[in-house]
Amino acid sequence: MTIHAVGNISIRQVVEMRGPGFTPDFLFPDWDPAVLEQHRSLMIPRCFDAAQGRFIASIHTWVLTTPHHTILIDSCAGNDKNRPMLPRFHQLNLPFLDRLVEVGVSPETVDYVCCTHLHADHCGWNTRLIDGRWVPTFPNARYVFSKAEYDHWSGPAGREGFAAGVFEDSVLPVIECGQAEIVDGEAAIGNGLTFRPTPGHSPGHVAIELTDGGQKGVFSGDIMHQPLQIFRPDWNSTFCAHQEQARASRRWLLETAAEERSIVFTAHFADSSAGHVTRSGDRFDWRFA
Repeated sequence: MTIHAVGNISIRQVVEMRGPGFTPDFLFPDWDPAVLEQHRSLMIPRCFDAAQGRFIASIHTWVLTTPHHTILIDSCAGNDKNRPMLPRFHQLNLPFLDRLVEVGVSPETVDYVCCTHLHADHCGWNTRLIDGRWVPTFPNARYVFSKAEYDHWSGPAGREGFAAGVFEDSVLPVIECGQAEIVDGEAAIGNGLTFRPTPGHSPGHVAIELTDGGQKGVFSGDIMHQPLQIFRPDWNSTFCAHQEQARASRRWLLETAAEERSIVFTAHFADSSAGHVTRSGDRFDWRFA
């Protein structure tokens, strides 16, 4: 397992699931196969399954170990969740918690769970099913997410379509147990972490910046789904709620990561899922870490 470092903070990836996912023309409404061909050596085979014609998608959490705390960034899809409109996440039974234990993290030792947004595959392990009840998976953790995201999904939008059930089974239980910390706008949340509003994919989406020892990292959530968006930052995914906001947030991420030489920890890229952005004029490039 690769262990990344930002200053004195170590970052490890724990994968819940990884494999062929969406077809290009479904994931990207503006899909152009010439872009894949242009970046074939980067994408195939590690990020695109040419035989199936599908992107390889990773669902994972990032485990941060600081001198004082253990922190998870995004909590994947979760087990036993009723997601009939999202078959890949429906009624799962995966050994994710065992994989956390393998890297020395038990549920009781997690201090913070930070969600870039509250879609099904980013907050699912916030809770687990015990004796027919959804309870916080990490009993000693503070669960941190943005107020704009909470406000949106706690309303009617959280009961419709792909989002149906997510708020009730993966967010509300941590609210009711008093373990939630809801932050408004840009906010420093401790341990060198800062929430930066990056709306577009979802109304309250945030990127989470990490600064320690003069070094920087950023957890990008769903600002990007695949490396090709680095070369075509105008490409939104089919899941982006607000098109122009999503493009602006992506542009901000790429410009900032290149300028500050941040390591970018993505939510769905395959391979190491982390890397560096460089810039030449208006063009960006990507190198896996």
